[in-house]
Amino acid sequence: MNGNPHLFIPGPTNVPDVIRRAMNIPMEDMRAPDFADFVTPLLSDLKQVFRQAGGRVFIYPTSGTGAWEAAITNTLNTGDRVLMSRFGQFSMLWVDMAERLGLEVDLCEVEWGKGVPLEDYAARLAADKDHKIKAVFATQNETATGVTSDIAGIRAALDATGHPALLFVDGVSSIASIEFEMEKWGVDLAVAGSQKGFMLPAGLGILAVSDKALAAHEDASMARCYFSFSDMIKLNDTGYFPYTPATQLLRGLRVSVDMLLEAGMESVWDRHNRLAAGVRRAVEQWQGCRLVAQGSEWHSDTVSAIYTPEGVDARHVIETAYHKYQTSLGSGLAQLAGRAFRIGHLGSLNPVMLCGALSAAEMALVDVGVAIEPGAGVAAAQEHFRATTPPVQHSIAKARAA
Repeated sequence: MNGNPHLFIPGPTNVPDVIRRAMNIPMEDMRAPDFADFVTPLLSDLKQVFRQAGGRVFIYPTSGTGAWEAAITNTLNTGDRVLMSRFGQFSMLWVDMAERLGLEVDLCEVEWGKGVPLEDYAARLAADKDHKIKAVFATQNETATGVTSDIAGIRAALDATGHPALLFVDGVSSIASIEFEMEKWGVDLAVAGSQKGFMLPAGLGILAVSDKALAAHEDASMARCYFSFSDMIKLNDTGYFPYTPATQLLRGLRVSVDMLLEAGMESVWDRHNRLAAGVRRAVEQWQGCRLVAQGSEWHSDTVSAIYTPEGVDARHVIETAYHKYQTSLGSGLAQLAGRAFRIGHLGSLNPVMLCGALSAAEMALVDVGVAIEPGAGVAAAQEHFRATTPPVQHSIAKARAA
């Protein structure tokens, strides 16, 4: 009777009906003689989403965090030195994992609202004459702060110093949404999750691995079992998996990949940029609010983290939007708890859907006492969407032209 609830968190994202239908099938035999005919082309086509020529893609029945662990344990050794930066909840968690797995972390601390510090990375790589740094880690899109970092710039720093370190990228909230060029940028291990740009439920950790990283795997000695590349390669080469796969999610992933490739990755990236810019236009109209990202160079096209005015608890905004307007907004994490809320704008979205999210956020802000003009942000987004959304040729005009 009250319509559908609205989901505007930065993951899980909305699942298109066509993907839901693809997953709504009876359970199947994951060792059937023809299952390999489904798996083999899926693994191959996934490489196109990552813009990957060589190497392989692994699909683990896990979260993105599991794929992080697979990347580390299959290519590095206990005690290896790695270069990392910490500027949000998820880059912080990656540092925590590296330390708990026994790596020596050369850490760059960065103020939340900024991203990977390219100058610091370049300086530390240049100073590492003996190449003790075995890997460089970067979170392309920090979901907690709405900050995107320059992965191509990290590759440039590695190349400028002739440094052989592996390049690891956390692309969980970026891959299949914003520009990502694995081959061009020389990325060696890239992690994605099914519940973000791939428009699926959570449950698949997708890991793209370069030929260089596969070679490093031969000399890696960290303990692993479930996440073993060797086990995956042996069975993937036959079109199967070393353990029970999430077959229904794989059926949905097949449709997701088809949708992304049919649209074209450049088109997907452009759409996310256009939608994100509309959200940013709206935030500019909300007096006392501002983005956590500290400059346009850091703006994320998949999630906007928004500070509430001084004295306004962002948790009250989130609760009001949820209970009063049936709309889920993302919460502020760690040091941003109570200070910011987030609007996810990735995956299966269009301008009208986002105008609904902005309307709910505006109403909730006004309800908790923020002195903004109702409709001002929505109007700014509307004007942006009207001006930037590609035109369509109406059916009547087509009929007359024929």
